[in-house]
Amino acid sequence: MTDPTENTLFDQTRIDKIVALREKGLSMFPATFDRKNTVIEIKTKYADITHDKSAESVTVAGRIFIVRNHGKTIFADLGDESGKIQLYIRKNDLGEEQFELFNQYVERGDIIGVTGHVFRTKLGEITIWMDSFTLLTKAVCSLPEKFHGLKDIEKRYRQRYVDLIVNDENRQTFRNRSRIVSLLRRYLDTQGFLEFETPILQPIYGGANARPFTSYHNFLDQKLFLRIAPELYLKRLVVGGFEKVFEIARNFRNEAVDADHNPEFSMVEIYWAYRDFSDMMALTEDIVCSIISEVHGKYEIPYGDITLNFTKPWKKLSMEDAVKEIGGVDVFSHSVEELRTLARQHKLEEPDKPQSQREFLIAFFEGLVEEKLIQPTFIHDYPVENSPLAKRHRSKEGFTERFEFFINGMEIGNGFSELNDPVDQKERFEAQDEKRRLGDVEAQMIDYDFINAIGYGMPPTGGVGIGIDRLVMLLTNNNSIKEVILFPSMKTQKAGEEEEVEAEVPQEGKQGTE
Repeated sequence: MTDPTENTLFDQTRIDKIVALREKGLSMFPATFDRKNTVIEIKTKYADITHDKSAESVTVAGRIFIVRNHGKTIFADLGDESGKIQLYIRKNDLGEEQFELFNQYVERGDIIGVTGHVFRTKLGEITIWMDSFTLLTKAVCSLPEKFHGLKDIEKRYRQRYVDLIVNDENRQTFRNRSRIVSLLRRYLDTQGFLEFETPILQPIYGGANARPFTSYHNFLDQKLFLRIAPELYLKRLVVGGFEKVFEIARNFRNEAVDADHNPEFSMVEIYWAYRDFSDMMALTEDIVCSIISEVHGKYEIPYGDITLNFTKPWKKLSMEDAVKEIGGVDVFSHSVEELRTLARQHKLEEPDKPQSQREFLIAFFEGLVEEKLIQPTFIHDYPVENSPLAKRHRSKEGFTERFEFFINGMEIGNGFSELNDPVDQKERFEAQDEKRRLGDVEAQMIDYDFINAIGYGMPPTGGVGIGIDRLVMLLTNNNSIKEVILFPSMKTQKAGEEEEVEAEVPQEGKQGTE
């Protein structure tokens, strides 16, 4: 028979202590505790406390982090979500039985409730002079004393709950993430946008070029896909008469895992009737800058060894000009064969794949330019070949009114004047479907229902999608998406396997909306 605890990290000595406490008649793991104060409330209220004990008692609860035994006195550090505070425990105050109970059975990681009076020690630390305590949760897994090094980085991702317990800085990252999402939602709400929820399980995936996750619904007896983007459903809402819509969505793309890609990720998609891609660039600037102003109080923020400057207006370049100025290649002054030779010289991936100047423009941009876009930059006017959902450019043949914005070499968002010509949309879907049938696993399927939807008439509309995880990376000064996703996708670790850091692997898809 398989031992059901073979994959646990239980400490047998801690389990033995639970057994011993139960034998003493103590009720273990009580259902509730009447906590009256938090650590931050106590420290704020008693900021001017002297060495004399406070007249009023406090009742606080939290996890024990450090226990320091000095014979008839014990010092311990207790922490809740708001912070940590020192406890002072005297045998003369608790009585021998309770003092020994604490001394023998309470240790690092346990959760207790405490009642006592506040005072300031001779060293100037605000401390609770403990009158009584209740053991609320006896931890049976031991917390690590330190949390650093390559193996510990891997463990932090696999056991995020431990990471959050012992690393205040990382816990603050996720507080900031929560705040960023709240500010994003608040901004759109104040601008009159309505938030909706669209299907995650979809019979036809679309809205981006990406490989989907495939599932099967037994009752419906049909294949379903986890959405790669909410785009096509949100635009159905615009057809239905909602003129300003957004969704903060979880998307799923069956792609590689690396520093800025996770198969499950968060983004916001926004659609605004009677607007175009220029309006959506302005909206994007306003959204990001309003969040940065609230979080940092300024538009220049540190990121690694550089300073990112979000002061408006951000730089804007057409893809053609970006490749010419930054990549050093004037694509449209060369023939396809000359471009193929240049692609080989620059060691671009798959130099034989592009079949036109515009396709080479995309290849040179991705290979020579993207990683050099450090400060916030809009790249606009994308070839029609890789923009199946964007409106054709009103003045540049073969291009679309599409933009992406980049920061620190990463694509953070993607938007365009939405294609609302149903005949053109059908033709572009058919071209994508042909690529898919020829083996392009990221090409889009034909969504005839969506084509029919815009056949009923969709107004001129601007749209944009912004990658929330990548934005949080930048605003919290983190260099890996795993640092800002609570539970990142990782290969399952089998019992007995050594922990080692996952290798970074090349990306298969983008996190933008197309």
